[in-house]
Amino acid sequence: MKVVNLKQAILQAWKERWSDYQWAINMKKFFPKGATWDILNLAEALLEQAMIGPSPNPLILSYLKYAISSQMVSYSTVLTAISKFDDFSRDLCIQALLDIMDMFCDRLSCHGKAEECIGLCRALLSALHWLLRCTIASAERLREGTTAGEKQLTMCLQRLHKILSSTKNRALLHIAKLEEASSWTAIEQSLLKLGDTFASLNNSHLQSQAEECGALVRSIPIMLSMHSEQLHKTGFPTVHAVVLLEGTMNLTGEMQPLVEQLMMVKRMQRIPSPLFILEIWKACFVGLIESPEGTEELKWTAFTFLKDFTEDVNCAFEFLLKLTPLLDRADQRCNCDCINLLLQECSKQGLLSEMNKDSLTEKRIADREQSPWLKSAENANIQPNPGLILRAEPTVTNILKTMDADHSKSPEGLLGVLGHMLSGKSLDLLLAAAAATGKLKSFARKFISLNEFTKHINGENSKAASVRALLFDISFLMLCHVAQTYGSEVILSESSTVGEVPFFETWMQMCMPEEGKILNPDHPCFRPDSTKVESLVALLNNTSETKLVQILKWHEACLSISAAILEILNAWENGVLAFESIQKITDNIKGKVCSLAVCAVAWLVAHVRMLGLDEREKSLQMIRQLVGPLSSENTLQFYNERVVIMSSILEHMCADVLQQTATQIKFPCTGMDTMPYWNLLPPKRPIKEVLTSIFAEVLEKGWVDSRSIHVFDTLLHMGGVYWFCNNLVKELLKETRKEYTLRAVELLYSIFCLDMQQVTLVLLGHILPGLLTDSAKWQSLMDPPGTALAKLAVWCALSSYSTHKGQASSRQKKRHREDIEDYISLFPLDDTQPSKLMRLLSSNEDDANVLSSPTDRSMNSSLSASQLHTVNMRDPLNRVLANLFLLISSILGARTAGPHTQFVQWFMEECVDCLEQGSRGSILQFMPFTTIQGMSVPECVPCHWEPIKGCLCVPKPWR
Repeated sequence: MKVVNLKQAILQAWKERWSDYQWAINMKKFFPKGATWDILNLAEALLEQAMIGPSPNPLILSYLKYAISSQMVSYSTVLTAISKFDDFSRDLCIQALLDIMDMFCDRLSCHGKAEECIGLCRALLSALHWLLRCTIASAERLREGTTAGEKQLTMCLQRLHKILSSTKNRALLHIAKLEEASSWTAIEQSLLKLGDTFASLNNSHLQSQAEECGALVRSIPIMLSMHSEQLHKTGFPTVHAVVLLEGTMNLTGEMQPLVEQLMMVKRMQRIPSPLFILEIWKACFVGLIESPEGTEELKWTAFTFLKDFTEDVNCAFEFLLKLTPLLDRADQRCNCDCINLLLQECSKQGLLSEMNKDSLTEKRIADREQSPWLKSAENANIQPNPGLILRAEPTVTNILKTMDADHSKSPEGLLGVLGHMLSGKSLDLLLAAAAATGKLKSFARKFISLNEFTKHINGENSKAASVRALLFDISFLMLCHVAQTYGSEVILSESSTVGEVPFFETWMQMCMPEEGKILNPDHPCFRPDSTKVESLVALLNNTSETKLVQILKWHEACLSISAAILEILNAWENGVLAFESIQKITDNIKGKVCSLAVCAVAWLVAHVRMLGLDEREKSLQMIRQLVGPLSSENTLQFYNERVVIMSSILEHMCADVLQQTATQIKFPCTGMDTMPYWNLLPPKRPIKEVLTSIFAEVLEKGWVDSRSIHVFDTLLHMGGVYWFCNNLVKELLKETRKEYTLRAVELLYSIFCLDMQQVTLVLLGHILPGLLTDSAKWQSLMDPPGTALAKLAVWCALSSYSTHKGQASSRQKKRHREDIEDYISLFPLDDTQPSKLMRLLSSNEDDANVLSSPTDRSMNSSLSASQLHTVNMRDPLNRVLANLFLLISSILGARTAGPHTQFVQWFMEECVDCLEQGSRGSILQFMPFTTIQGMSVPECVPCHWEPIKGCLCVPKPWR
């Protein structure tokens, strides 16, 4: 009788056109508490009624979808019911069934007894068999010329691939195969028939899809025999990635913000202090091992040995010494005992007692004795970078003192010091040491002063003019190299500095190509005094070498060279100058002062960007001539050393435009290392695919490596903050295993550190509100991905709120900002106008249309007093946080419960869990007092059942 009554209830609902939630409430009325919908075969009954006509009944299908979302019916009964439908000629019905499968087949789960779990495996096997039969039927219809066959076949293959691409689903099917041997035999027969059917089709794309699906099915029986890497927690990937990000992209950053960020991660993730320090050391050694040779390796070495960390250092080292393979690999890479050098530095800083240092050193020495290959003869004469870095650090201090002296008294002596800096890898060693110890800014200011000194001429002879030219050239090249390696922000003077802006700062900001910076070749900065341009053109064209005349001012030549190159280029294109003349001119440009070549190429790069494909040839040839070697031997002082730096600078400048114009330029092999992390993105592949694949890789590994960090940074720059954040959140919401979602949160937080401020504004201001206000997306907020997203949102909010008053790092400053929303409408900058959000927050609860001004709001229906008086609502982050908590308050006050209300609970719990003891100014201050009133457990009406997990009934008003 219950089955009969069930069908009658479905028919009555259809006749009276009940909405889906009305139907759910009334079904619970008709059937007393304790009724099990799976025993009554609710899913089968709904499908039977929905599929009576030639097309599916949309209203009854909506009841089934509601029953699935609210977990009234199990996934296994739905799959079993679908697999009983065998009229494959009814296209619309098949499409509806495939759409229903799409709702949950990538997140199959089962709560209950073991029999129910086995039932899910069997149901999935039946659904697979049904899908194969449906695919075969669609292929046969396509072969007969039916137009609807191809569309249905494509849909079937897509669903097959979606189900089978999940390792978890294939594992469930493997269990079912062991339970139902006869059913698996039927699937194998269907596979054979599928192959025969597709062999007669002329569509190679569909054939390859079918072959891929067949291969996945055939891989199921051998799953246990295939080697699969054991998944385990490798440590704390957030700490690892934050350290990696800092050492890779922000070596010049201040120490305190990094310490605060790491301590916040330690608190949010509740990491024990010794393991916290251990993870920092591990990240340093992994970064050192992974870094490309050259400048990047020196950066990492400086970061590892010269940055200081404290807290439980001895205990962390005890753990670290157990990671013998990691330490052996680092020692092999650096050709030294890394731990010994690190222990010495920690001891100097007072972080380790002498007794602890000696004990740890002895343990490592004993370990190294077991690895004789660390002492190979071929490495005996190679100086290890850590030792060089540690010796370079005091040298930086000495050079800074030397450069404080009066340059006019002994310019030759200063030139000798600078010349030695240029030899070998001395410059990069010194810069890395200066960057890691916070002295690079001072270092750059000294070179700015030196460059300014060379502008002034006071009756000098030819020798003095030559020294001045060399000082100008070396200081200019060094500043360019620093800007490209560590960011242009290191060069710029403080905004409070009064007086004339130095020449190099002006040139760098207006004329120097950088990543993400578009220059206008017709800008006035490239068009100086025409008389100076004419004299420079004549000088370059009429002499065999550039004369170091006493009246020449090199900064003026650098500003004039762009206009001179334009004139020369026009003359060449119009046939006035031959190629031999161009070769002589370019030799003159780079033959004495390499800075002129740098300035010339800087303009040419901007110029080429603006040209059409058929107009670029001469300009690119000019660049080739300027970056190539001289046609004759040059014996000028320190010339070869200067050319090495110049070539590196020009390669960085040209990289973007050469990639965009698909042009190859062979830069001379001058001893400088190739550009690290360049051209990381695979060609002709959509960036969304690259993003999802690289995230899948790091999720599987459990940590973000150096290369991945740079790929993510490139994708963030190309796609923009919203695209980047939105797509990574989608990847998080796809995960269904708890261990993977928690790992994904830790990794995403560290990836978002690439631009935490902007990502947080997008996440809290756009993505979360979009998920919370769209009922179609509520299902994605269920546990475990919903819990993980709540955790991620809180971590990002806390990090941004605690640091948004600080200075953005150089990697964040250079990225273009996009307008993510007009938050001014929420909080007008005119304090005399009551804002929309403030009026909403202070409105009467009983009548949403009655608005009061901010001055007469009551404390129990508005923001906290601290927010009203101390929070700056001009700040976008503050506006976003206030808006989000307003939305949370409205969700808790609504009469509809669901996954979105559960998400709000997880969000609030995480806010409280991460609250620092004794802290003031937490993000919770943005929460209206009315929010607290709504945070209680609802009851389902009208039946007053106790709430069950996933119940979507309409609750009573939240008390």
